Amino acid sequence: MNQDTVIILLTIFVGLVALSQVGQMIALFALKKQAGELQKKLDAIAPRAESVLATAQQTVELGRKQLQDVSARAADILDSTRAQLARVDGLVADFSSRARTQMDRAELVLDDTFGRVQSTVSTVHGGVMRPIREISGVGAGIRAAVSQLAKGATRSSPAQATQDEEMFI
Repeated sequence: MNQDTVIILLTIFVGLVALSQVGQMIALFALKKQAGELQKKLDAIAPRAESVLATAQQTVELGRKQLQDVSARAADILDSTRAQLARVDGLVADFSSRARTQMDRAELVLDDTFGRVQSTVSTVHGGVMRPIREISGVGAGIRAAVSQLAKGATRSSPAQATQDEEMFI
């Protein structure tokens, strides 16, 4: 290539580079303008954001304090519940042992009462029934004697005597 062509190409290249530099400069000014507008917006929002952040921090601190209070109260309630449960457990155990003792005593009293009732029934049975049987036997004897006297002094036949003996046996 000749030198004129190279110079023309270099001039075109330098012109393109200069043109791109101008484009970059315009782009940088546009970016600076956008950054300035964004900075203004951020400056306007920053106080509100700081107040929101401060409020959020206060809320978090208040929540933390309330959570600590609730945790402490829950721990106190849990301790109180454990103590009450231990007392109730003791009372239930005491009541169970006393109830078991009373049940054993009641069983002994019932056994003794049933034994006495059985003894009384046996005594009454022996004391009342024996005389009733004796009286019944005497009454049967008197009836037989009266019956015999009413029939007269006739002798009974051997068949009659055999029948009477069989009935007696």
